Amino acid sequence: MLEKVFHLREHGTNARTEIIAGLTTFLTMAYILAVNPNILGTVMDRSGVFVATALASAIATFIMAFLANYPIALSAGLGLNAYFAYTVCLGELGGAENAFRICLTAVLVEGIIFILLSVVKAREQIINGIPANLKNGISAGIGLFVAFIGLQNANIIVSSDSTKVALGDFSTPQVALALIGFIIILVLVHYNVTGSVLIGILATWVLGMIAERAGWYVPDPANGIYSVFPDFSQGLQLGGITKTAFQFDFGWVGSHLIQFIAITFSFLYVDLFDTVGTVVAVADKAGLLDKDGKLPRVGKVLLSDAIGTTAGACLGTSTVTSFVESSAGVAAGGRTGLTAAVTAVMFLLSILLSPFFLAIPGFATAPALLYVGMLMISSAKKIDFSADLADVAGAYMAMLMMPLSYSIATGIMFAILIWVILKVFEGRAKEVSPVMWVIFVLFCLRIVTLVTNFQ
Repeated sequence: MLEKVFHLREHGTNARTEIIAGLTTFLTMAYILAVNPNILGTVMDRSGVFVATALASAIATFIMAFLANYPIALSAGLGLNAYFAYTVCLGELGGAENAFRICLTAVLVEGIIFILLSVVKAREQIINGIPANLKNGISAGIGLFVAFIGLQNANIIVSSDSTKVALGDFSTPQVALALIGFIIILVLVHYNVTGSVLIGILATWVLGMIAERAGWYVPDPANGIYSVFPDFSQGLQLGGITKTAFQFDFGWVGSHLIQFIAITFSFLYVDLFDTVGTVVAVADKAGLLDKDGKLPRVGKVLLSDAIGTTAGACLGTSTVTSFVESSAGVAAGGRTGLTAAVTAVMFLLSILLSPFFLAIPGFATAPALLYVGMLMISSAKKIDFSADLADVAGAYMAMLMMPLSYSIATGIMFAILIWVILKVFEGRAKEVSPVMWVIFVLFCLRIVTLVTNFQ
């Protein structure tokens, strides 16, 4: 049965290897079950986000397993969830009561657009139309943004009236334990320990429990500081899904169409890079690319991702995308969709452990954000700083503006606007593809809405 579905012998693998690989992938990316509720929980019900994340991850990964037969797992993307919560809900929408519903509507529309683009094979063309330097600059910028959020979640970096930001208080358990957790992850990674990120989170969490029992860490719910011990008094807390599933707001869209398009496009644009870059990287490591460096069945891979995003929006989580941590499973021998199927099963089983994941504090997940940010910023080394000035400036603006403006969308906007404008002044407008012109116009319209304050 497994051989017929996944063609194990054809890919030089077996069921045992694939199962181990699937477990490995889950261990390396299970941190998202703690991180995503902490990030989206600022604007949504945390227990609902947890269940939505687990279910959406399982659905999307199952689709990847059986439709595309690749060892790639999917879940709510880091960076995209930060944009969802901090940039749009708390920023552009000012923390309005229904802000998360507007964002879920944008993610739903993005997913539907991606399904259509995948079916007509336009998604690959969009990727090919964007300069490599801008792609790498955007990836690196997202890494800095994610890391900055991690620093804030642990109070390592705090707000300051005089300098805007400042170093936090090292005498507090949040700061000290987060830094210790980051060091733990780095040491484990150095020794190639499977599940280093998850172990780092759990170790920091255990240290937090010890700190609470010792009286160093003092819960203060009124100020958003909660006990780090799991609360089983309310059972598995699965009812929160009713507060996140199918919570769309199409009425707002009709009266704020331009702003909604800008929000949706930002989700769509970032997801493009995240998915294609991850898929190619994982496939290359697994030896699945053909002699021309292309990925067989790439349409099915992208379609799986698009369906996962749509399902995630319906359940109540931010954009679902392919995870680069899938490469850990590939390193363990995973070569087929059976690896992904095992990972999907583990996501379903994790729902039974919801009290544990929901009790993990922000300072325990901060080390994971710092480490993932470090991985993403490595894209900066691929930027060709000897290239055309427009390419260099575009990549630079993406990296600069994302963390400092606290907005992925703003970083992308500045990168593309600068790139197109410089190309025109250089007399090289012919190098601007139709795709880039469309993107440029959309961001120009967005600036008009910001200037006129037309919301």
